[in-house]
Amino acid sequence: MIDEEEWSIPDDQQPKPDTLEFDLQARLGSVVTLQTRTPEDGFTAHALGTERAGSGVLIDSSGLILTIGYLVAEAEEIWLIGADGAAVQGDVITYDFVTGFGLVQALGRINAEPIPLGSSNGVHVGDRIVFASAGGLSHSVDAQIISKREFAGYWEYVLDEAIFSIPVHPSWGGAAVLDRAGDLVGIGSLYVGDARGHGSPSEGNMIVPIDLAKPLLDQIKSGSGIRRTPRPWLGFYTAEADEHLFVAGLAPNGPADKAGIQAGDLVLEVGGSPVGGLADMLRTIWSLGEAGVQVPLTVVRNGRPVSITVPSADRGDYLKTPRMH
Repeated sequence: MIDEEEWSIPDDQQPKPDTLEFDLQARLGSVVTLQTRTPEDGFTAHALGTERAGSGVLIDSSGLILTIGYLVAEAEEIWLIGADGAAVQGDVITYDFVTGFGLVQALGRINAEPIPLGSSNGVHVGDRIVFASAGGLSHSVDAQIISKREFAGYWEYVLDEAIFSIPVHPSWGGAAVLDRAGDLVGIGSLYVGDARGHGSPSEGNMIVPIDLAKPLLDQIKSGSGIRRTPRPWLGFYTAEADEHLFVAGLAPNGPADKAGIQAGDLVLEVGGSPVGGLADMLRTIWSLGEAGVQVPLTVVRNGRPVSITVPSADRGDYLKTPRMH
């Protein structure tokens, strides 16, 4: 297992239990430590490492744990450690590329009550929240929603409306985000330097809204399993600078790499249509069809336009399938 460095949130940033309408201690007991190991030859090992640690949230009495997907991608071993110190193994149910959520099934009993799901649409800018990673009160932040807006990630990821909070939580991955009634309204995903938006420097966190998880959970409860038509994935990491989109990096042997896209290329068009920002480019790619569709790109390289068609792929095909216990 992974030894976590001891740390704690300053007292003045911790939530005050007597000001809340719910039993904070009980809720914090439902946030577990999640530790995973992935194969050294896994597709995500270079970027994310082979040993990962964060938090997960018990959301069902059957032992269903909601977390952030990058913690469990390709995981061949998962341990869940409750507030009482008891450790049980877990199996990955899914890493959903669209939302970014990960779902894990505990293979033993978690000695806690599940946290009820709230409504991320029901929280607003200015609302106070509890941002809680595993470890109890000293690992929890009395935070505030500072903005709700679109988020686009260079790894080919878009949320129509993500939640952003301040102050920054130092252990955000998979942490529970609770509204003032104690219901789960999101899962911690990222550190950001512009939580307020509009280019304003402000350290905070990006939170994936809980409402995006509800269709996935409905499918699991129905016994049908997670059903999604896979989006076309190119495996290129694009960034925005000076109102241009440029390729900052490539997934080794991914579709874009194999097709001849190069780091430094400026992306001008997708399928003959000029692209705006990162989110616009990704939505245009996804509108062409499902994974496997040909994606015609026009890029600028060394000052000249170059046309390259990338045969897209299903991102999941590049990941190792976790071993189930």
